Amino acid sequence: MPLVTTKEMFRKAYEGKYAIGAFNVNNMEIIQGIVEAAKEAKAPLILQVSAGARQYANSNYLIKLVEAALLDAPELDIALHLDHGDSFEICKQCIDDGFTSVMIDGSHLPYEENIALTKQVVDYAHSKGVTVEAELGRLAGVEDAVNVSAEDATYTNPDQALDFVTRTGCDSLAVAIGTSHGAYKFKGEPKLDIPRLQRIQELLPGFPIVLHGASSVVPEFVEMNNEYGGEIPGARGVPEELIKEATKYGVCKVNIDSDLRLAMTGVIRKELHNNPGNFDPRKYLGPARTAIKEMVKHKIYNVLGNNDKL
Repeated sequence: MPLVTTKEMFRKAYEGKYAIGAFNVNNMEIIQGIVEAAKEAKAPLILQVSAGARQYANSNYLIKLVEAALLDAPELDIALHLDHGDSFEICKQCIDDGFTSVMIDGSHLPYEENIALTKQVVDYAHSKGVTVEAELGRLAGVEDAVNVSAEDATYTNPDQALDFVTRTGCDSLAVAIGTSHGAYKFKGEPKLDIPRLQRIQELLPGFPIVLHGASSVVPEFVEMNNEYGGEIPGARGVPEELIKEATKYGVCKVNIDSDLRLAMTGVIRKELHNNPGNFDPRKYLGPARTAIKEMVKHKIYNVLGNNDKL
């Protein structure tokens, strides 16, 4: 089964009012855990690669691991997505390497420059049958190559979103409505600007919206990390009921990364603490892989609602 684009995935998700999980991948165990969960849940899946992942693992290794996943799970619909590409050259390289979806993130640029860059990527990607995600508005937070202060974060303007999509021809749009990157998303009461999202959907009916920074930062795994030597006090994510609410208003793709990191690292810390004489990576990476699988299944069944959608 070859990789698929996100176009048909998103059409079905929009009509069904559910979302597709887009999970960041960095190594074999993470990919295996995600894919095993999707197999059991019969869920379409987006595996996405960030700038940090490309630097850490090398795109060639990650692409081959995803190809192995296709051999292991030929029944799955899997898209391979570039997360936060910041230049035409990076997007072109990933398209030429076989990615079926790319994100061009020009949100740091002036509005007209963002449009011009996005349109350039769209024209090339569409000529190769690849879909394009763009971003309008800026999310606060830190994750891999993305580092935006709260002062620089701006919510997406709905009227501008309509103009942006019309002029660029992008296939989906990441919007800023209150989520943020990393594990420290909220200091006060967590909330998302759902009315803003509703207005964007009204202006762009049928158009897929993307939520970045949508990890819920599950307290169980924050506590596990801290109990076994970690230092991540005060971590707080997006309540899962808010993500579920957003899927009713055009959100078809939900990015999840921090929750996977917390689950994997928490279990590794616990395993090494409880078995200090162990030096076999398989004996702590194996349980960590299982933690990834269970986290992804939880998201699919309880947050995204895309189980049994193949």
